[in-house]
Amino acid sequence: MFTGIVTAIGRISRLSPIGAGQDMRVGIATPAGWLDGVAIGASICCSGCCLTVVALETDLFEVEISAESLSRTTLSGWREGASINLERSLKMGDEMGGHVVSGHVDGVAEVLSVVPENGSHRWTFRLPPQLARFVAEKGSIAIDGVSLTVNAVEGTDFGVNLIPHTTEVTALGALAPGARVNIEIDMLARYVARLREFEGRETGA
Repeated sequence: MFTGIVTAIGRISRLSPIGAGQDMRVGIATPAGWLDGVAIGASICCSGCCLTVVALETDLFEVEISAESLSRTTLSGWREGASINLERSLKMGDEMGGHVVSGHVDGVAEVLSVVPENGSHRWTFRLPPQLARFVAEKGSIAIDGVSLTVNAVEGTDFGVNLIPHTTEVTALGALAPGARVNIEIDMLARYVARLREFEGRETGA
């Protein structure tokens, strides 16, 4: 589990097709010392995707990504030199600064616009239609692994405000309209929707 509070920006250092070219092995460079205490098998949230460490070097770790994950996330678009958001898994007793994030991407959204708004910028995204019902004003959402508060919703579009600190310490600041991002909806919204689905069946609605 994660909190959506990014603690480092990693850099894609190498990409290697595996599994008859359907899967991918990726080397990710990190800031000095960021991997201290990480072991093989550890989970790291990489731009919203929970990935398993399969190899370690000094300030670099490797992960393997299945064809399923590549087809459902933005990871298939990773290129050498690209920057990604990183968060190590939550430990018991750690501060919960964002919201509960599983690292299981629900879908991919598109950046529609970035507009200055007072001291921050309003970013607008377009969701896949099947995810729109899970996003509510003032609810939580994870965008490329970053925990954010939804400030506006209209149909399949939603907006969040990013303060300068967020764009400086995450890879979101490098995005532009047309870019695609990984989306994880609030886990609570997912379970409420599932509960209502079963209640509807029981009442015949």
